[in-house]
Amino acid sequence: MSTTLIIVIALVVLFVAYMVVSLRRMKNLSNVPQSEKIITLTDKNLQQQLKSGLVLVDFWAEWCMPCKVMGPILNDVAENTGGQARVAKLNVDHYPAISSKYGVRNIPTLVLFKNGKEVERFVGIKQKDFLLKQLQKH
Repeated sequence: MSTTLIIVIALVVLFVAYMVVSLRRMKNLSNVPQSEKIITLTDKNLQQQLKSGLVLVDFWAEWCMPCKVMGPILNDVAENTGGQARVAKLNVDHYPAISSKYGVRNIPTLVLFKNGKEVERFVGIKQKDFLLKQLQKH
């Protein structure tokens, strides 16, 4: 067996082991309590909450591991907007019609609304600094 083949096999084994450990860590990730500054959206309050000002809406689900990762990040964003924007969450499992209306196909999806109109959309995990910069931009 050549040395190159042995190295490739070792790298593949290390990569697989890393993925297994990462998946186990994500499965054990618990829900972080939601900040009091985050608004929980429903079909009853959605239009009222979006109609004025800047609102960052997180489309999420409880079973979604990347959504769980976003929990503490959104808590930090909500605490650091300085009143210039609001942060809200909408559970896609509870309100699939709303998710469909806004074309949400992957989660987490973050949609930034300004006075009821979508101005930005981000899919996947985003960092606090990135989100705060996007809010300041608008």
